[in-house]
Amino acid sequence: MTESSGSHYQVLQVAVTATEKDIKVAYRRAARRLHPDQGGDAAAFRRVTAAYEVLGNPERRKAYDRSYAAGTAGDSSRDDDPHFDAPAAGSRASATVRRPAAARNTAGDPPLYVPPFDTSGAVPLLSLTEASQQVHGMPRKRGIFGAEARIQREMRTVQLISRQVLPGIPAARLVNGLQSPADNSHIDHALLSGYRLALIGSMLLPKGAYAWDGQTLNHGGRSIAPPQLGHVVRAMQDIFPELNVTGWTVIHSPGGNLHEPVIDHHRRSAGALESVQIVNAANMVRGLKEFLVSGPAPNTVNVPVLARLLRGMH
Repeated sequence: MTESSGSHYQVLQVAVTATEKDIKVAYRRAARRLHPDQGGDAAAFRRVTAAYEVLGNPERRKAYDRSYAAGTAGDSSRDDDPHFDAPAAGSRASATVRRPAAARNTAGDPPLYVPPFDTSGAVPLLSLTEASQQVHGMPRKRGIFGAEARIQREMRTVQLISRQVLPGIPAARLVNGLQSPADNSHIDHALLSGYRLALIGSMLLPKGAYAWDGQTLNHGGRSIAPPQLGHVVRAMQDIFPELNVTGWTVIHSPGGNLHEPVIDHHRRSAGALESVQIVNAANMVRGLKEFLVSGPAPNTVNVPVLARLLRGMH
């Protein structure tokens, strides 16, 4: 890893979990080595200084982390990587590209870390222990007041994914409580596997039959607007062009029946785009599995992408 590539963390060669002291020590070490007065590279010195100006300031570091910034040359978008199945933002068209000679990896295979953890001397963005965890973070209070009902329904989603999705996809990583890059809201859950990313929101509604028309859920003459995930999906797709990003809103029932409520999807006009799926718990499990396992290299843990997601946790 050189000072010319990647995020500010990669420029300073520190992990995303580095302390203020770690960052200061790394900057001083790099600055001494690269300072032009010592025969160093002036351009590399400027990059190191710019990185420290951001990471060395707690508020600027927090803003940088929550922007999911990658830097100038992230490791996760090289042309020789086996991905490129991301559609244009908001598009449902598949653009999957697979090299004909490459063996197809299955979702049940052991995780393959990209880039691999080795002993080359480079400081990884995450430790192997952190990258090996399948669940990161838990629902918690936001701001002054904690919405207990929100935390409970988010916990239902975490438990459902942990029990029924993650065991069959060892490379899948669930990150809870992210800052939205599109506004000041939050993303309840993000599920990453290979080069596919699902953003998930949670709701709790009485059992019964609901009709989804693409904008609202209709039940007994009452209309309910679900969380607005479409613009967040588009923003994350722009930030992570190497991924295929989709959105899901899971509707839980008070009694815990995974097949309730029943959601009827009304036929929409031809050509209409639906960037977010509205589903009950059972259909979310089924849909997420199909989405994740059908992508290229679903047994891959994309370490730079995972690191950027973890930096964006609130």
